[in-house]
Amino acid sequence: MRRQLHLPFIVGQDEDGTWIAEAALTPDIFVSGEGETREASLDDLRVQIARVVADSGAPEQLVVDVDVPEN
Repeated sequence: MRRQLHLPFIVGQDEDGTWIAEAALTPDIFVSGEGETREASLDDLRVQIARVVADSGAPEQLVVDVDVPEN
């Protein structure tokens, strides 16, 4: 099953030049990815998020259905 999760994230370089991307799934669950480039760190972050969701399921805070009225 394919599911889209929209998560805010931050990306930066550490002192060694490694790129690190981080996202919070919940206030208690943080996920990070690393790579030699910004894009590689984001790709790794996607892999790590998929692993957490596959192992534990999507956190309840991420599973919300909302009906939005059309204007």
